[in-house]
Amino acid sequence: MLNRVDAPAHAAGRAHVALRCLMAAVLACCLAGAVRAEQAVASAQTTESRERGAQVYQSVCVACHEGQADSRAPAKAVLGLMSPDSILQALTGGMMKEVGAALNDEQKRNVAQYLTGRAFGQANTPPKRCDRAHARFDPRQPPSFSAWGIDAANSHHVPAAVGGLDSGNVAALSLQWALAFPNAVRARSQPAVGAGAVFVGSHDGTVYALDRETGCARWTFKARAEVRTGIVMAPWPRGRAPATALLYFGDLVGHVYALNAFTGQLVWSDKVDAHSTTTLTAAPAWHDGRLYVPVSSLEEATRSDARPCCTFRGSVVAYDARRGQRLWQTYMVGTPVETGNTDKGIKTWGPSGAAIWNTPTVDAKRRRLYLGTGDNYSPPATATSDAIVALDMDSGRIIWTRQTVAGDIWPGDGPDSDWGAPPVLARDSTGREWLVAGQKSGVVFGIQPEDGQVIWQTKVGRGGIGGGVQFGLALQGDRVFVPIHDRNDGRNYPDPKRPGLYALDIRDGSLIWQAPHPDSCGDKTACYPGYAGAITVTGDLVLAGSIDGFIRAYHVANGQLLWQLDTARDFSTVNGETARGGSMGGGAAPIAVAGMLFMNSGYAAFNSTQKAGNVFLAFKVPTGERR
Repeated sequence: MLNRVDAPAHAAGRAHVALRCLMAAVLACCLAGAVRAEQAVASAQTTESRERGAQVYQSVCVACHEGQADSRAPAKAVLGLMSPDSILQALTGGMMKEVGAALNDEQKRNVAQYLTGRAFGQANTPPKRCDRAHARFDPRQPPSFSAWGIDAANSHHVPAAVGGLDSGNVAALSLQWALAFPNAVRARSQPAVGAGAVFVGSHDGTVYALDRETGCARWTFKARAEVRTGIVMAPWPRGRAPATALLYFGDLVGHVYALNAFTGQLVWSDKVDAHSTTTLTAAPAWHDGRLYVPVSSLEEATRSDARPCCTFRGSVVAYDARRGQRLWQTYMVGTPVETGNTDKGIKTWGPSGAAIWNTPTVDAKRRRLYLGTGDNYSPPATATSDAIVALDMDSGRIIWTRQTVAGDIWPGDGPDSDWGAPPVLARDSTGREWLVAGQKSGVVFGIQPEDGQVIWQTKVGRGGIGGGVQFGLALQGDRVFVPIHDRNDGRNYPDPKRPGLYALDIRDGSLIWQAPHPDSCGDKTACYPGYAGAITVTGDLVLAGSIDGFIRAYHVANGQLLWQLDTARDFSTVNGETARGGSMGGGAAPIAVAGMLFMNSGYAAFNSTQKAGNVFLAFKVPTGERR
């Protein structure tokens, strides 16, 4: 039974069970889980190699990568999430080449392996290059969608005429091709589709332009670090070739990029924020020649007793999308000041946090952006954490803030109720406009866009550290589709876990149907039910990838499960390699275009319940079955 609350006031400030030891253990496992996933598929380094790499790090690197919160150098723990190849690339020809010039090849390799806990030589064969017939881009085909959320409203609704999938043909889907991401053990970048190609990023920092039908590579581009975000392709009118078609995305260490979509050449790039733990989790939003970049951080997960905490501030940065000129940056909290010392004598700072790990929603009529913020990292708590915020898109000025959970400082006594999913801008069948938003608390809200007033709220999931709505909703007509994760996190909650998919009426928040997650794990290890990723609705289907490794299609009318496929297995690929699928989650939703379905498999980030993997999958229905 769902608990629907009609009063607008959220239960902010309510008592929560404070299990400090368990929270500390969860946080300590956060980064370690990701590293363990990589180490499981990497060959062991020798003790001598590790010692030599540690010596290089201590003598050459430590001054910039530790203890300086405002340094542009990523923190050591952030480097641990990268691949050794990415670090070697930075030392030989990237941003760190001046430092690398003082090191010999062996020293560079040793320090790269020491920092990442992985040995070289783990890469798969790169995808084959396209022949002339498959290498051509078709500029008459503009992007199938030009936003991470498919449209500016972040509805994740693919029109039926674009998707080509429905209940009548989804069962006919079969694997068209698969790509093994080289040198990767996780996959989390949502693809863009346009000009006859699929564009997707990977764990080792490579962005691929792939032929849509065959999976061969038209070009590749090497970013400075892992491509965590989805790829966004700027639109152009159908039938008219653009002067320059541009792609946008962000990397693990906080750089945003603009590439020429037809050549793969870098047009511009920028480090969005100087903080050493800056990262980009969500794709940027493109609108009317501007790019809006949400800024997140790894400071919360990588804090230690040896590092001052905390000084990162979530923000949004606006750019001229074509030239890369920075137009404005709006922070979600004030400038941190020194607040004291820990019992070990390390300085403490605040306020901090309110990171943004969701793509801003664009309201062109009101000239606004809407976004959700995360918790505070350190005291004092602010009114802009765990909040939906409206910004003026021209100036960055904050118009209104609607906090839904107050006093959430994590780690600490707070419930860790970040807004990981963006609000969806919707118009119901009566003409009324809404912001429909789902939080990690498990609560879905109906909010007035004009002033942020909460009209209804419905508790759908149990919520928690790893619970509730994680990365995205999907909306079609008067229905919003809500994926719930609700994994075990070591805490006790008054409500039971409710992993599954739910449909609510956006007019009042009432439940239309529920589809509890199938019990598919059985005796499998590292398997957990729940939907921790973004989802997509197209035609009469809701498409969802699960942490258990299954991709599933449900009927929009009643939640009936129509099709499912287990991707946590081996796949033969266009590289000539065998790739392994795993969990699906994060900001990478299943994408349907012209009777094809594209999906990453192998999401593994900060959690040992998530299965690592390195495969990108392309399914297709036979031509005669397409709608």
